[in-house]
Amino acid sequence: MGTYVIRRLAWLPMILLIISFITFVMGRFGPGDPIEIRAGQYNNEESIERIREQRGLNDNIFVQYGRYLKNVTRGDFGDSIALPGRTVGELLKKKMWVSAQLNIAALLLSVSIGIPLGLFAALRQGTFWDTSTVAFTLLGQSIPVFLTAPLLLLVFASWLDVLPTHDWGGLFSTHTILPAIVMGVPGIAIITRLTRASTLEVISQDYIRTARSKGLSETTVQRRHVLRNAMIPVITMLGFSLAGIAFTSFIVERYFGIPGIGDLFISSIFARDYPIINAIVIIGTTMFVLANLIVDLIYPWLDPRIRLGGAHVE
Repeated sequence: MGTYVIRRLAWLPMILLIISFITFVMGRFGPGDPIEIRAGQYNNEESIERIREQRGLNDNIFVQYGRYLKNVTRGDFGDSIALPGRTVGELLKKKMWVSAQLNIAALLLSVSIGIPLGLFAALRQGTFWDTSTVAFTLLGQSIPVFLTAPLLLLVFASWLDVLPTHDWGGLFSTHTILPAIVMGVPGIAIITRLTRASTLEVISQDYIRTARSKGLSETTVQRRHVLRNAMIPVITMLGFSLAGIAFTSFIVERYFGIPGIGDLFISSIFARDYPIINAIVIIGTTMFVLANLIVDLIYPWLDPRIRLGGAHVE
């Protein structure tokens, strides 16, 4: 397993190098000039040129990227273009914690509801409860968040007036409930469907019939044999679900006025603040790769027969 982990981690710098170079080049040659946006309409060409020279934007693109890469390896993502005097690291630090709390809440909601609901439906295959669950999952996957968000706001914040609409009060505040639900519903639907399908496949296996023939209680069979084996494809999906939730948070944070990474990312796109955009892409890519590595390492715990990197894991 150690060799597998080292090999996976060895790919991380190469992935980050490619992603960072693409985003860096797109920032330099993409539409819109962040310096002109920062300077405003009342600044002349001389002022704009002076800012370019100060930031080293007149240098060759490879020289600029090399300088940027050197700074990034020291943890310095540079200064914001749209917010002079503010470093990217300073802006990201607090907002990352806000987004992390919101994403954790949405992921916990997806897992804590999706897995039990999928298991519940599979063990009642063909019944009203199973059909209703399948219908719910189809609906949950079909409705986009930009429709779910205003609908929930209309019901719970406007009609019932029981939940706040905007702002952020922390993980355990009522401000988290609606955004977490909006972000969690697609995850619940996906995990429920996957858990149901995986459970139906597992309970048809010979070893499940053998376990029941030995006189084990249904609870023991479900806990020791069904659930554990059914979780393997679900765990596979969790890494991608986390990425989906993180992407959804960009829209949700903007909609609910939550001061997180998503809101900052969208604001930076409009302002052409490429240092912030590059930093968020690099950090997001790193977290996605590491999350999928953790998911891979969970496999042998669920099923020791699974091999990682060609080596059998006991």
